[in-house]
Amino acid sequence: MAPRTRAEALSRERIVEAAVALLDADGERGLTFRTLTERLATGPGAIYWHVPNKGALLDAATASVIAAALAVEAPGSPQDEIRDIGLSLFEAIERHPWLAPQLALQLSRSPRGSVTPRIFEAIGQRVSALGVPETSWFTATSALVHYVFGAAGQNAANSQVLGVDRAEFLRAAANAWEELDPAEFPFLRSIADEVREHDDREQFLTGIDLILAGIDAAGGSTRP
Repeated sequence: MAPRTRAEALSRERIVEAAVALLDADGERGLTFRTLTERLATGPGAIYWHVPNKGALLDAATASVIAAALAVEAPGSPQDEIRDIGLSLFEAIERHPWLAPQLALQLSRSPRGSVTPRIFEAIGQRVSALGVPETSWFTATSALVHYVFGAAGQNAANSQVLGVDRAEFLRAAANAWEELDPAEFPFLRSIADEVREHDDREQFLTGIDLILAGIDAAGGSTRP
């Protein structure tokens, strides 16, 4: 058998895997064809054989991470499956902070690309299974998708900018709120203990449950 060429030996999957690792380490600025060739110990020509430019590489890295997140298998009711998919996407964005801006970019720039349709399809199939009228499928699915993107993206941003342990930050916030003027800030003082014990995932799932409850209240959910 003839030996493989370098371009053949260096698969697209290996390139994307290396790109994800570089993005995780240093964000988008850390992903260049120079750093990628160094990581893969190859020349730029072998990479260009598979990926024409950085934009295509970012799209491929985004698609790879999202495909893995959507591969979650936890069959149950449509509501349970929506929660599982949402939480899987939340955790993917938390692990890969560069992912949130890439998703926002792809959602606004390329609705026919590979990522946006997969996310809408995964959640939309479950929305339709809830008994939502077909005229409301897009609205209900969009509400869930945009909530997932927004909540997960904000959580990832918080982790990046705080510079301290998340639990430590919440404790400090709760302590500060307890010291506020009770006449001016009665609400914030009343929820200080809740903030101190706050769990990001629990709050995220509560948001999904609120949207699902709204769908149910509107008569869009079929109950067993």
